[in-house]
Amino acid sequence: MRGKSGIRELTHFDASGYPARLAGQISGFDAEALLSGRLLPQTDVSTRYALVAADWAMSDAKLEPQALTDYDMGVVTSNACGGFEFTHGEFNKLWSQGPDKVSVYESFAWFYAVNTGQISIRHKLRGPSSALVAEQAGGLDAIGHARRTIRGGTPLVVTGGVDSALDPWGWVSQLASGRVSHITDPERAYLPFDAEATGYLPGEGGAILVLESAVSAQQRGRDHSYGEIVGYACTFDPPPGSPRPPGLRRAAELAIADAGLSPNEIDVVFADASGKPALDAAEAAAIADIFGRHQVPVTAPKALTGRLYSGGGPLDVVSAALALRDGIIPHTSGVTTVPAEYGLDLVTAGPRPASVSRALILARGRWGFNSSIVISKPTLEIQTHTTQRRHQKWTR
Repeated sequence: MRGKSGIRELTHFDASGYPARLAGQISGFDAEALLSGRLLPQTDVSTRYALVAADWAMSDAKLEPQALTDYDMGVVTSNACGGFEFTHGEFNKLWSQGPDKVSVYESFAWFYAVNTGQISIRHKLRGPSSALVAEQAGGLDAIGHARRTIRGGTPLVVTGGVDSALDPWGWVSQLASGRVSHITDPERAYLPFDAEATGYLPGEGGAILVLESAVSAQQRGRDHSYGEIVGYACTFDPPPGSPRPPGLRRAAELAIADAGLSPNEIDVVFADASGKPALDAAEAAAIADIFGRHQVPVTAPKALTGRLYSGGGPLDVVSAALALRDGIIPHTSGVTTVPAEYGLDLVTAGPRPASVSRALILARGRWGFNSSIVISKPTLEIQTHTTQRRHQKWTR
């Protein structure tokens, strides 16, 4: 809310020779103080973030796995980049020292599913679990799949997404997308929906949540939740050259319908916010087509963190839930001039006080992934929802 940015010049390596040098970076993270020494040699930085976030989420939810049936708790996470930094280090050993110096942990530390596995092992969560890959859309897909898992009979799922790929190898792979901004001013490099937008900045991190059925929360004696996942949908874009429109609008409409709502019951939209003018224009058109021009507040707090790939959607869900709780919409930092043709009521300049009961979160991943989630205040705070089976409490 204070508008403090995590965007700065890369510190993980010397990026002075690269065309883009800014990223959203986590500072002050001490893995040795937060995790056991046994885990450090076998984990990439992204997995360390996921493990610590899961620890904090479960603590906040007052979840004690040993007091519950292990097969009644699952893990569903998303990861887009894998363990880039760990793998890069082991490949350097392979090339410079030989194969006998490569860590045996490389066999799984690089893998997209490792965060799900490590969280499951650490907390003995043996219920249905999975990992999803859909670039920036994957984190919302993980939450949507966790919701589906709960509907299938598993009472509780730890879910979300985390990514980090800020080593040289990971950085080059991100630059190859052609979507990363080359602007060197941290305050002007990532300006989603601005007339001067030139691309996005990558970041690292994400969010892990505890999602559970209302019955499970009540049985555990939990009378507090941050919100409820009331709608979810995903779509896929048509192939390049197709006359059919992109799938983001349909994903949003399906999620709103899944929640049993109409567009005028959505109080704020947390946008995907690519930062590329053509993609921003397409998203703005989808929002305006659904809600009307300037009819719903739109925001993109990720301008302060960078795009977090699989972590971006879950972090937006967290931001949206806090907006619902506190009655204030975070702003889109740095943006000053929104093209009139976008028709957006973009929250800029500072946070906006508002009565917020429901939020729509949007995400798009490269290669055509689109995902959307609707969250609402807990049922006790909103009496318009009547289909209790549709809702899952989020206790962290």
